[in-house]
Amino acid sequence: MRFFSLRQTSRAVLVAMSISTGLLLSLHSQAATVEPANTQAENTAASQTSSARLTPANSTDGIIALVNDNAILKSDLIAAINQTQARAQAAGEPIANSAQLQSEVLNALILRELQLSLVNRVGLKPDEAAINQRLAQIAKSEGLDSIAALQQRLDANQAGSYAMLRSQLMEDAAIQALQQRQITSRVRITEQDIDAFLRSPEAKRLNQSEYQTIHIRVPYVDDYSRLSEAQRNDALKVAQTLRTRLQEPNVDVEAAVAAAQGSYPIALQGGDMGFHRAASLPTELSTEITKLDVGAVSAPLVTPEGIDIIKLANKKASDTMIIPQWHTRHILVKVDELQTDALAEQKINDLYNQLRAGADFADLASTYSDDPGSAGRGGDLDWVSEEDMIGPFETVMKNTTVGDYSAPFKTQFGWHILKVEGKRDQDVSDQYRRNMARQALYQRLAPQAQEDWLQELRAGAYIQVLE
Repeated sequence: MRFFSLRQTSRAVLVAMSISTGLLLSLHSQAATVEPANTQAENTAASQTSSARLTPANSTDGIIALVNDNAILKSDLIAAINQTQARAQAAGEPIANSAQLQSEVLNALILRELQLSLVNRVGLKPDEAAINQRLAQIAKSEGLDSIAALQQRLDANQAGSYAMLRSQLMEDAAIQALQQRQITSRVRITEQDIDAFLRSPEAKRLNQSEYQTIHIRVPYVDDYSRLSEAQRNDALKVAQTLRTRLQEPNVDVEAAVAAAQGSYPIALQGGDMGFHRAASLPTELSTEITKLDVGAVSAPLVTPEGIDIIKLANKKASDTMIIPQWHTRHILVKVDELQTDALAEQKINDLYNQLRAGADFADLASTYSDDPGSAGRGGDLDWVSEEDMIGPFETVMKNTTVGDYSAPFKTQFGWHILKVEGKRDQDVSDQYRRNMARQALYQRLAPQAQEDWLQELRAGAYIQVLE
């Protein structure tokens, strides 16, 4: 049996401890702990270490850790362990309730508490619209058609569960925004770094070509670290047989997989994955795919999860990326503590009436717009692409005729009127590759930057763990 890696526990609890599935599983469960299915030997080992585990049966609630001016209760730790176990169970990788798990989860709770304290100090507030969108996604995943239905189901199970979920989502969003701010300030990527990356073999995955791949995995019969030499050789033999069969022209993939399966005890996984860009795949896979000619099959790729065989079935070559762009102006009237929504709506309607009477859009934007970045340019936002602007703004922009202006509409920033000055199809291939290169470099450097920041955050705090 393969178990959920303890190395993943702190990250799982810290980054998304209770989002959607994890919290919902916890709320749906009446048990204080989630007991995985164990073998008899595992049950014996568990009973021998039960005295080291914190459970409702062997503890009364109280403070288990002090973090600066705040406290973490034993009940907080128990709930977090439950959620971590529930998430692992749902992923098919159960994890035992051990002293090591308790330590990992407590460390994650401490780091979470430190980050929430910093969130409060700097005044980070998550976007309510984004929270509602996430709740709607959770409702849909639960087979419900609205947030109200989700609230009704959760609160019917346990009073206050919906409020708990919403609060947790807001905390998670605030922490993610804080991490993004901290990590971005630490990861420095220069134009020279991007140029060097684009000259590297890895940059091939940034091209616009689409690859049709046949991707088959030979799973291991046990965790890789516990495999015997004979078991590893058996998996490799199956992979080599499969590779030979896939090299045949016009091969029937299902027949090839069935023939290679033989008596191997674990079903082979995968098949024809269709067309996709290399940039959408993990780096190690895209690197292999971009090396292959159409019809070629990779050598067996040994991974911790299994042995992969990849065949490049087809390729759609493209060196350009053409996207639509809109040259846009806008007038913004903010809604804030100094200006109510009703007053802002009244102002934007007055400006709209002036436009209808023949007033110049740029002049009104220069005089009345609350957007400091564009007001001085007559509201000019220059050329914008899809997903550059927030959803409601983009929708109105796309539905406004070139040369015309929109009716007033509202976003999270306030009330707007926009004007579309022009529309074009633009080749952004070079910009796309540079942006993707920057993203690839960021993903490579960000984990260590985050780890360093969290260590510094902990080192500068007062933390006392109570036995």
